[in-house]
Amino acid sequence: MTDNADPMTDDTKHPLKTGEKLLFIVAGIFILFASIAFGIMQYVMATSDTPIFDQKTHYNLTAEGNQGSLIFRESACTECHRAMRGGTNMGNNLDGIGNKRGLKWIEAFLKDPEAVYGHETMDHGPKPKQASYVAEMSEHDRHLMAVFLSELISEQGSASSYVPPKGDSPFIDSMVDTWAPNNWKDKYTDIREKPADLNNEATTGVK
Repeated sequence: MTDNADPMTDDTKHPLKTGEKLLFIVAGIFILFASIAFGIMQYVMATSDTPIFDQKTHYNLTAEGNQGSLIFRESACTECHRAMRGGTNMGNNLDGIGNKRGLKWIEAFLKDPEAVYGHETMDHGPKPKQASYVAEMSEHDRHLMAVFLSELISEQGSASSYVPPKGDSPFIDSMVDTWAPNNWKDKYTDIREKPADLNNEATTGVK
């Protein structure tokens, strides 16, 4: 009786080829060095007084801003938003928002976000939206929170800044010359020449 082994169920172990061995060795070395480098980076970050990455966002809170910061944190806003380099990125990162929106705009948004934003919002607005409690706060508490947010500042030219870098930028100039219509300044303000007055922004229909 002949023993014909089924190739689909053959449990015979085949030795690794030389190329496969080299591949596993290289992958193992890479993982080892990556783990060591990550551990070193974490140690340096935990013990160094100098930040590894430049901080482009700042805050110098007034007394009202400090009160607003407390309301912001006690209201669990950090469950969705990041501010003062703390919190989560589930929602918008609010660090630097003071360069993008003025106090009046922020205060109006907290009170009636959909009217200010110009269309339906995801979490802010009337019940049953998750952050409906913000619109239901007292005028005083909403004002304090708006002051806090307006004092979260980013450096000019940083990713979260409303204003472009100082000085001439050949790249920006070339992009504007290439893509913008000739009469665009008749309709829009060139913030490189005249930054927008954030506190005098329209409070409706502004995104």
